[in-house]
Amino acid sequence: MAGPTADDSFELYDLRVEVVAPPGSTIQCHAKPGDWFEVRGELLHFPPGQPFSMYSLAALLPLLPAKQRPTHPHDWMSTDAEVACPDPHCPTRFRITRIGRRRFSHAETTAVPLNAG
Repeated sequence: MAGPTADDSFELYDLRVEVVAPPGSTIQCHAKPGDWFEVRGELLHFPPGQPFSMYSLAALLPLLPAKQRPTHPHDWMSTDAEVACPDPHCPTRFRITRIGRRRFSHAETTAVPLNAG
């Protein structure tokens, strides 16, 4: 696979993370049902003027790269879509949905060459 003409591409899923909560519940993290952000590559995209709890984000961040990658259909990462709010008193969940695929080039995402190891 070495050489300048080798296909060094790979795909990741774009993700949408949306706040879901039981109707009428008190949300401790100050989110509102329907609040969302998207993950495209390594970038997080938030709608203008919409805040998002850093504690909720901290709980979600370790899962997002794994959710971006193709997985076996039987893997729980393929089927489980909701993550609980990190506050045990908050009924909020965060629904992670794969919304599309994006192709990347290894050479454009890292300084380490493919044949380095």
